[in-house]
Amino acid sequence: MIASQEESTRTSLTFGPFTPAVEYFVDAAQRSVLFWDVMRQRSDQYREHLAQAAPHVLSFAAELVVDGRTLDQPVNYALVRITPPKGVEVDPKRRPFVVVDPRAGHGPGIGGFKADSEIGVALKAGHPCYFIGFLPEPMPGQTIEKIARAEAIFLEKVIALHPQADGKPCVIGNCQAGWAVMILAAMRPELFGPIIVAGAPLSYWAGVRGKNPMRYSGGLLGGSWLTALTGDLGNGKFDGAWLVQNFESQNPANTLWSKQYSLYSQIDTEAPRYLGFERWWGGHVNMNAEEIQTIVDDLFIGNKLAAGMIQSSDGTAIDLRKIRSPIVVFCSKGDNITPPQQALGWILDLYENVEDIRSYGQTIVYTIHETIGHLGIFVSAGVARKEHDEFSSNIDFIDVLPPGLYEAVFEAKTDSTISSDLVSGDWVMRCEARTLDDIRALGGNDAADERRFATAARVSEINLALYRTLAQPLVRAMASSPMADRMRQLHPLRLQYELFSDKNPLMAPVTTMADRAREHRKPVSAENPFMAIQENISNQIVANLDAWRDMAESWAEHSFLSIYGSPVLQAAVGIDPSDTRPLRTTAKSPLHRELLQSRIDDLRSRITTGGLRECMVRGLLYVGMARGAADERGLAAIRRLRAVEDDRSRLTLAEFKALVREQYHMLLIDQEATLAAIPELLPSNADVRRKAFAALRQVLSAAGETSGAVADRLHQVGRLFDVETGPIAGVKSKTGVEGSKIAKAS
Repeated sequence: MIASQEESTRTSLTFGPFTPAVEYFVDAAQRSVLFWDVMRQRSDQYREHLAQAAPHVLSFAAELVVDGRTLDQPVNYALVRITPPKGVEVDPKRRPFVVVDPRAGHGPGIGGFKADSEIGVALKAGHPCYFIGFLPEPMPGQTIEKIARAEAIFLEKVIALHPQADGKPCVIGNCQAGWAVMILAAMRPELFGPIIVAGAPLSYWAGVRGKNPMRYSGGLLGGSWLTALTGDLGNGKFDGAWLVQNFESQNPANTLWSKQYSLYSQIDTEAPRYLGFERWWGGHVNMNAEEIQTIVDDLFIGNKLAAGMIQSSDGTAIDLRKIRSPIVVFCSKGDNITPPQQALGWILDLYENVEDIRSYGQTIVYTIHETIGHLGIFVSAGVARKEHDEFSSNIDFIDVLPPGLYEAVFEAKTDSTISSDLVSGDWVMRCEARTLDDIRALGGNDAADERRFATAARVSEINLALYRTLAQPLVRAMASSPMADRMRQLHPLRLQYELFSDKNPLMAPVTTMADRAREHRKPVSAENPFMAIQENISNQIVANLDAWRDMAESWAEHSFLSIYGSPVLQAAVGIDPSDTRPLRTTAKSPLHRELLQSRIDDLRSRITTGGLRECMVRGLLYVGMARGAADERGLAAIRRLRAVEDDRSRLTLAEFKALVREQYHMLLIDQEATLAAIPELLPSNADVRRKAFAALRQVLSAAGETSGAVADRLHQVGRLFDVETGPIAGVKSKTGVEGSKIAKAS
């Protein structure tokens, strides 16, 4: 430090008023050399990564469990078991977590990219962890359905390895893997515990005008014929670098400037983080042409998943309403790839109201981050330590929630947090009941917009048919493996890595120059006026690129709305210009209505059967329904409720979940009769009743003071238990007409 100060003093004496300029330009020159050396390291890292047999970016050790290439229908996917790092212990009796990464242009591993990741927080919560990844090259004949069936085999293996687990595996699907997991869960619902889909576009048409331009791209390109052309030029393979380029085009300021400038301006500290991310970002993988064609036709342009219009090879419709596990949807308002409307719009497509959701026995929990971008949902350490940590720690709590629609909200735990000993982490997760109007309030398409997207889908089908008839035979005749390989090598995203590697003789002096720059490094002071000029220039470049992006997006949206909003074009392709819902969602089948009525009749017939535990669950649910929310502090208290013994053996988590759902549905079917049956079902021993009610009250007070209608219902349940409630600590009873009615009804 003293030497540096002395050197600075000598510089000042030598250059006088020009000292800031000299210091800045010395620093800038050194940063430039170091920047290009990091580019060289990035390129060499890229080549080393691709040379690996199974390239990935997992930061955890793993062992192969099932190699998808050895299956009867081989795929390039594999199931691996994550080895817990030193100091982390997992409980084999806890439900396993299975993380599925997206195959959307990049290689696998982003779900376990670092310690604070989806895999990391699940391990910390004590869950055994598995990972489903993939190799860079697809197997011949591999399809989306074959991948789904392979993943079903993977889950069967996980279940077999954990016969004593307290629940089926929790499966996390990131981005593209989210909709893939949902399709499999609709095909094989018995394999799944709770499902977490993060940043997954399940309803691709959805969005808000002026904010979500990526959904217009398929229509503006004339549909999926370009996808078919690219696959044919690739000799039956689709280069994932094109998908990555689509992502990069959404934020040209970051792609063309900010990412590199951040490295340049913080060259002394930023290189490790930059290289770590680029190791994943540059790991491009290929897909079979048939795979990407299915994705684009059925999901991106056709939007067929939520409508139940996708069928398996045996003709079975993929209906997301067949999923029986809780579904957790994690999205963000800052995500311009998968905005909340695309992550949640499928709920509006499939259900008329919350009662409709309940009729299918589904539990849907969603949470919306305010600012994080698409990649941050998977790679942000802050998101991992908050949302993903809470999901992992409270997955059993989510699993026992009654059917319905909820929003998960998070509050920081403080010294004043009530029952803080029941909170496992730094946040309190609360699930609040919501309606479909809460999702509609996020914004979305009107009927005219839906007709536009339906028209674009129909135009895509026509153009694809024309391409396949008129051009595809010629293109396929011209294509060859050497030509396809050369085209992939010349892709701009690959070239940016190849050009700066040690293979380029022009990069040879960079290493020596960088070593000298590090040896004589003279970082400039932050107060140097030229640093402020540099920042201003950078900000102006970003602003100009953002303005260009906004102009291009505005033009794209205006063009799409004008072209596909034409009544003439709509009529020409068979779309009724007056249709309010051109995408026909699969209607409820007569069989569903019959099964639902049969289930209602069965539940109604068993309202007067049961014992102490049924009565306690009825009381808990009845009081809780007035609150309209539950939080994780109730999880430990619910476990205490499970510990209250009657003359039967202790329930497993799965049995307790079934009991909660059964009693909840009874209350929905006939609340009055369900409550009236409690006194007859309770044991005659007054002491047992008092202990049971005390446990029930403890659960309900775990989240804090009980007041208003909740307190009145608690008093009512106390009377049904034949317990003198009196003044209850932490309970404020509601007075007035409504309270009198409740008391009178009891």
